[in-house]
Amino acid sequence: MKVFKFGGASLESVERIQQVAAIVQSFPEQQLLIVISAMGKTTNELEKVAQNFFLRKREIAAQLLHNIEQQHLEVADKLLGTRDNPLFAQLQQFFTEAEWTLGEKPSRSFDYYYDQLVSLGELLSTAIVSAYFNLAGVNNVWMDVRDVFRTDDTFRDANIDWTVTSQNVQEKVLPLFKKHNIVITQGFIGSTDQNESVTLGREGSDYSAAVFANMLNAESQTIWKDVEGLKNADPKLFPNTINIPEITYSEVIEMAYYGAQVIHPKTIKPLQNKQIPLYVKSFLNKDLPGTVIREESDIKQLPPIIVLKKNQVLLTITSRNFDFITEDRISDIYERFHKLKIKINLMQNAAISFSCCIDNNPEKIEQLMKELHNDFKISYNEGLELLTVRYNQDGLLEELSKDRTVLLEQRSLITIQRLLK
Repeated sequence: MKVFKFGGASLESVERIQQVAAIVQSFPEQQLLIVISAMGKTTNELEKVAQNFFLRKREIAAQLLHNIEQQHLEVADKLLGTRDNPLFAQLQQFFTEAEWTLGEKPSRSFDYYYDQLVSLGELLSTAIVSAYFNLAGVNNVWMDVRDVFRTDDTFRDANIDWTVTSQNVQEKVLPLFKKHNIVITQGFIGSTDQNESVTLGREGSDYSAAVFANMLNAESQTIWKDVEGLKNADPKLFPNTINIPEITYSEVIEMAYYGAQVIHPKTIKPLQNKQIPLYVKSFLNKDLPGTVIREESDIKQLPPIIVLKKNQVLLTITSRNFDFITEDRISDIYERFHKLKIKINLMQNAAISFSCCIDNNPEKIEQLMKELHNDFKISYNEGLELLTVRYNQDGLLEELSKDRTVLLEQRSLITIQRLLK
């Protein structure tokens, strides 16, 4: 069995959905569990619905939801050619449930309503793709992942109950493969034991696929993207990037930690636990080799890995009474960051000060400054960039930092980081 994951970019047009069908058709007689994200920018549009609903701007929220409905109906019309297909009743049911939510008065947290509304995107996309596949001769069965993935009620970042979910996979998913070679389901979402929809946080669809791969003991997982594989740098920021044919689980986790838009570490862990290889391939050209991620790699030396995080802030936290910043003070500072869910991207401490680089989130920074105000003086610089280079080559770091002021630097045997102004 293989697990495939197709993201929103692979579904953003009728032509691309047809292309996805062609990819799946090239694996005849293969058992495939296919995890699908919301189409195109649907998640962003549903976020606007949730925001306006929570602000009690119901007419705006309803209009935005109507626009999403029309977009999906248009795609379904073009793919199926008739509204006699049961798909359209299924889509209507999904939108009716969303309209019921918009008819409520917000009485719970924003995160709760966010999950009830945003989860609609994956339900719509999978229903449409499943119906089109069956019409095109790619026989499959559609499955609601909320019947399988049991989670806690940490809305927008839910944690999977592995025991219950594993049992559900055995009882509800494996039997489907006795009648069908292809099962299509949603990424990113799950359900609490109260049948409330949840989302799984950043890169949730990749993670969903990895959970299935683990529990199904899959041969492999493939993430189909609009790039030929993993690159040594973001091609939108750096010219002449290099494709990486093989890389280890641990190296990908390091890249993600430093801010590379690659595979999220939580996706890697379920695969690493069972030594399941992860392939990153192009849906634009399925014949390209792509990248394979596994425990060990035959490549002895990787090219320089370059990561650039923009819109960074340097915070300098100084003791008001000139006490040393010792372990207990650092622990106290860490606790404030943890409480506000602020990730530290780079840090350095001196005798009476602690400096750190974080993403620029004005709301969280304001809360943090209020938390620390009584005990510390705080200064900060905005508009900075954090440059990380692994496996540096002679002259590369200097070239990338040319004509920039280095505010902070850290080095190890493999990695160099510079905070640049």
